[in-house]
Amino acid sequence: MAGHLAKAGHTVTVYNRTAGKAAAWVDGHRSEGLDVRLALTASEAAEGQDAVLTCVGNDDDLAQVVLGADGALGAMRAGSLLIDHTTVSPEIARCIARDAEARGVLSLDAPVSGGQAGAESGKLSIMCGGSDAAMAAATPIMEAYAARIVHVGGPGAGQATKAVNQVAIAGLLAGLSEAVRLAQAEGLDLDKVFEAVSGGAAQSWQMVNRWETMAKDEFDFGFAVDWMRKDLAIALAEGRELGLEMPVTAMVDDFYSEVQYLGGSRQDTSALIRRLPKGGAR
Repeated sequence: MAGHLAKAGHTVTVYNRTAGKAAAWVDGHRSEGLDVRLALTASEAAEGQDAVLTCVGNDDDLAQVVLGADGALGAMRAGSLLIDHTTVSPEIARCIARDAEARGVLSLDAPVSGGQAGAESGKLSIMCGGSDAAMAAATPIMEAYAARIVHVGGPGAGQATKAVNQVAIAGLLAGLSEAVRLAQAEGLDLDKVFEAVSGGAAQSWQMVNRWETMAKDEFDFGFAVDWMRKDLAIALAEGRELGLEMPVTAMVDDFYSEVQYLGGSRQDTSALIRRLPKGGAR
């Protein structure tokens, strides 16, 4: 995402808590003639900037890089813009929005969907929560790496929408896992089955992008199981607070804990199929 911003003509300063990653990124993009710079702290990266974008791991990580002693927000000037692409709880998104407003900083919670492939191709889907003014300021920036940008509502609405997104994906992958195993047990040609079902009501992004790799037991790419469990925990917590029953989501979350036990913590979420043994084809 930072690479797309640099290629779009922005001057990009990067900071990563693992300093070597940021340094390697800067070296690689400078070799392409791009105007990129390295910062050693989040506050250093944010100082004097028109816009600051964050994408880390979880609520605690985001609090550290935005609200901490060397956090970005304390170094931002009034009238600048903070865009957070991390998937976190709506609660911390609203907390950051309040602190940003008190400083005169526009803020947007803007989690993304589309995975590693979407980020690399610049075709992410972004669900946004914040003011109209923040949305207007952020949209031209996010267009560098997004195919779809939707303003859902006020602060926290983007994160709540991402929870909805992850719940839907979890259910899809559970059904898709059983579908692939059924086709294998029936002794069917998996390519022909895909051709037959992917053009109808069963079609989904997960089917189109993961059917073949699930059938081949290939999972070393994409969105990690650990991150999906983090996201489902956020969704389930929101559901509990709202008094909702979410039995399917809770069940799939348990299934993912089995995949972690099998050593699949860093594998793609489609590794959910690993917990299902292959039946004997007839």
